[in-house]
Amino acid sequence: MKHYLQFSDFTAAEYDYLLARAALIKKKFKTYEKHHTLVDRTLAMIFEKASTRTRVSFEAGMYQLGGSVVHLTTNDSQLGRAEPIEDSARVISRMTDLVMIRTFGQDKIERFAQYSRVPVINGLTNEFHPCQILADIFTFIEHRGSIAGKVVAWVGDGNNMANTWLQAADLLGFTVHVSTPNGYEVDEKLAFGGRTARAGCYKIFSNPKEACQGAHLVTTDVWTSMGYEAENEERRKAFANWCVDADMMAAAQPDALFMHCLPAHRGEEVTAEVIDGAQSVVWDEAENRMHVQKALMEYLLLGQLAD
Repeated sequence: MKHYLQFSDFTAAEYDYLLARAALIKKKFKTYEKHHTLVDRTLAMIFEKASTRTRVSFEAGMYQLGGSVVHLTTNDSQLGRAEPIEDSARVISRMTDLVMIRTFGQDKIERFAQYSRVPVINGLTNEFHPCQILADIFTFIEHRGSIAGKVVAWVGDGNNMANTWLQAADLLGFTVHVSTPNGYEVDEKLAFGGRTARAGCYKIFSNPKEACQGAHLVTTDVWTSMGYEAENEERRKAFANWCVDADMMAAAQPDALFMHCLPAHRGEEVTAEVIDGAQSVVWDEAENRMHVQKALMEYLLLGQLAD
């Protein structure tokens, strides 16, 4: 049994399979061809952090695979409060086939997985967001081909998205140019779990425009992630020069793509001109969460399939 708690949990070969499988599943979806590989399987979704895209993509995806869904919020299940996380894991995993958790600390999801009898998926934690980066890479491949050898510019907060981009670059052979304000840097030890990263998988830039120089993909996130709202005003000041605009996109490759995991705040981390412009693929990116997660759920429950 495998869990998917961070991007580094899978090998490059497994990602080759998942990305190809997601393409097949998406093709079937677009042609209204049934793909019911998870009939009679149940996904439990536990939300301690609210989300539109995570809920819709997992719930719709599981139904499209022929399965069913149980949706739990903090009113229904408070991990570690109403009862120990370990006990919740033991109970929920006896009644369902798969568990997706969107919560705050990575420690919660790791403790749950340790005592779960079924695969556990990280729908987002403060530290990592593997499903989103899987969707982003799939989207890049759809539009530009292999991401190996390419440059991804990360502009903004050194958050869960940035951590996960570093893991993906280390594993899949591309480079991330990271630019964050002082005090909001990426924690390399956290991202790589204390391991030595592949040489050249990331570079640090103090100037965000320099980070975008020659990039094949420019991507960002909100300045204030969920759970850090008390820092909002302080962050608005610190991040003022880290708004992805036309000048930054002009520094990138002429055919560079722009991505954002959404929700977006136009005029803060990105201008309307960029996110609504021709280089933006944010809507494809959002839809692709569903397709890659279908491939992921299928793989965790059934392993690699030939058709």
